[in-house]
Amino acid sequence: MTVVNRILFFGSSVLVGLVLAGCQHNAPAAASRGGGMQAMPVQTVPVTVQQVPASNEYMATIKSRRSATLQPQVSGAITQILVKSGDQVKSGQTLMTLDPQHQIATVASAKATEQQKKAVFDYNTVEIERQRKLFEAGVTSRDAFDQAQQAFDNSKADYDSAVETRKTQEEQLAYYTIRAPFDGIVGDVPVHVGDYASSTTVLTTVDEHKDLEAYIYVPTEHAGEVRDGLEVELTDISGKLLEKTRIDFVSPQVDSTLQGILAKASVHATPDILRNAQMVKARVIWNTRPMPVIPVLAVTRQGGQSFVFVARQQDGHFVAVQTAVTLGDTVGNDYAVSSGLAAGDKVIVTSTQFLVNGMPVQLLGA
Repeated sequence: MTVVNRILFFGSSVLVGLVLAGCQHNAPAAASRGGGMQAMPVQTVPVTVQQVPASNEYMATIKSRRSATLQPQVSGAITQILVKSGDQVKSGQTLMTLDPQHQIATVASAKATEQQKKAVFDYNTVEIERQRKLFEAGVTSRDAFDQAQQAFDNSKADYDSAVETRKTQEEQLAYYTIRAPFDGIVGDVPVHVGDYASSTTVLTTVDEHKDLEAYIYVPTEHAGEVRDGLEVELTDISGKLLEKTRIDFVSPQVDSTLQGILAKASVHATPDILRNAQMVKARVIWNTRPMPVIPVLAVTRQGGQSFVFVARQQDGHFVAVQTAVTLGDTVGNDYAVSSGLAAGDKVIVTSTQFLVNGMPVQLLGA
């Protein structure tokens, strides 16, 4: 071996020895950090206890306490439709008209008969006075006077009957004009101009937009819980809160068709929020109780089971402990927790998709 080779061999041996010595020196430090696994920086929130409502959600229908279904009292072809669905109308406002020509002719005939009867009555009125004077003067007999009296009485009865018939026919004529029974909003208009309408034809509806109620059918298993005064939250299909109200009526009997108990809750929302016949969700709140709550972001799911990661101290550092939880209702952006957590637990809310059970974590801001 040459001198140069010996020098190179000696230098390499020294270098390898230094590297090995350095690795042996750093091994305990790496082990103290969890077998060499680097701690994941995470944020945590403490589990808090809040009053959480116990509730159930049902479909409900908004109904007006004052609603009218308009059907004609006479038959005829529809000649005018002056409103459309959603129009606001005033009491007495004309909504539709039916062809009144036949009835107009009937009224004209009744008026002519009335005038005829009046002419006879007027003649007999004059005649009875003339016969009375003649009878009192001894010119005519009692029999002649009695006949004049009978003719007067008959003509008066005929005339009175003709007057009432004419009034009745005029009232019938008014039925060919369909008017709003009160201030309200027009519902569906299922008929068209030219359609023949009879007394069974539904022309439209008018609903008074005040004193609305939510009709909620509560299943019979909650018969012992439903009562006046329970809070109700009305929401649309997407879950947006429309109004908070309370039950003010509970039916004393079960609806045999729906097998539910009808509960009503007053509604005071404006027409742009709630309308008659609108379907909404009704969340009936039975009671409230203290429960732990956690942010929705903290929850992960595996195989249908819900989990959270809790930061717990172990050998002087924090690790992520996967904890199974039973979730209750949502409270804003939080979940209520029925079991699995206690107040004060540090629940991890960031980087949860990268965590595994027992993984070292570093608490940011701690």
